[in-house]
Amino acid sequence: MAGGDRMAVDAAILPEAEATLTTQAAEKVYRSDGTETALAVRLTLERGGRLAWLPQEQILFDGARLRRSLDVAMAGDAALTLVESVVFGRLARGERVERGAFRDRWRIRRDGRLVYAEDVRLDGPIAALLACKAVGDGARALATFLHVAPDAEARREEARAACETAGVPCGGSAWNGMLLARFLSPDPQALRTALVRFLERFRGQALPRSWQT
Repeated sequence: MAGGDRMAVDAAILPEAEATLTTQAAEKVYRSDGTETALAVRLTLERGGRLAWLPQEQILFDGARLRRSLDVAMAGDAALTLVESVVFGRLARGERVERGAFRDRWRIRRDGRLVYAEDVRLDGPIAALLACKAVGDGARALATFLHVAPDAEARREEARAACETAGVPCGGSAWNGMLLARFLSPDPQALRTALVRFLERFRGQALPRSWQT
């Protein structure tokens, strides 16, 4: 995707249905001449629905400007497991994102009530911002895992145990029917490997085949 491109994903899980959705490959966001690349994801989970939203990472090139949004409307007894990750330049290819923009907005509602809201904004000198200890501590790959389900809080220690063997800095918390884990790494491939290990342990099954390539 390049500056000015727009993409929207709209998926609905019907009552008592179950699905796993992923992407065929990592998504590349190229340098922009100033206009943003926009990606909007809208997910709906009806009564008893179960969805694993597991896209592969988005790779930003130097000068990329990405605006990403995630909006979820789910029933109180539905279960959502999701991961989103972003890479600021591929280490193996000597890429580095010195400048650009990354904006990420999440809004999740259960039974019409807002239960989770998050906004991330990295704009301008991205490499310098990520070098700050309170931001990325030198990381060039970031990921967020979120499990929203009736069993979320009961699985907190299980998730923390999985974090201990992930191989990259990560940690998890649970509250109000949600389980959240964050991952950071200066090595994008190490973060991907950690996500595969964590997700397969947490879900008790292999990731979709496209993740294995």
